Amino acid sequence: MMDDERLQSLKSLTQVVYVLYALSYFAGITAIVGIIINYVKKDEVAGTWLESHFRWQIRTFWFGMLWAVIGGATFFFLIGMFILAANFIWIIYRIVKGWLNLNENKPMTF
Repeated sequence: MMDDERLQSLKSLTQVVYVLYALSYFAGITAIVGIIINYVKKDEVAGTWLESHFRWQIRTFWFGMLWAVIGGATFFFLIGMFILAANFIWIIYRIVKGWLNLNENKPMTF
């Protein structure tokens, strides 16, 4: 069983990752720092309600990256602009929804 102090520390770290993902719109490198934190600390949150947030963040990063690549590759065919716009909105939604649930001490449901 994890003590409250350790769980609070991991919750703060999870919040930092949401901030890093949000800041990636201004400095893209921060999302890479965030995903590294997710993978390095993944075992520490295993079995807690924070594990669902890490899974949510990891999926946000990789699916966001996938759609960014597809959008970039098809940008000159016009459809890429729509893909990139949808991806932008989807990532913001995932950051906001995750952050709100985190602040309410709720796990992410899929």
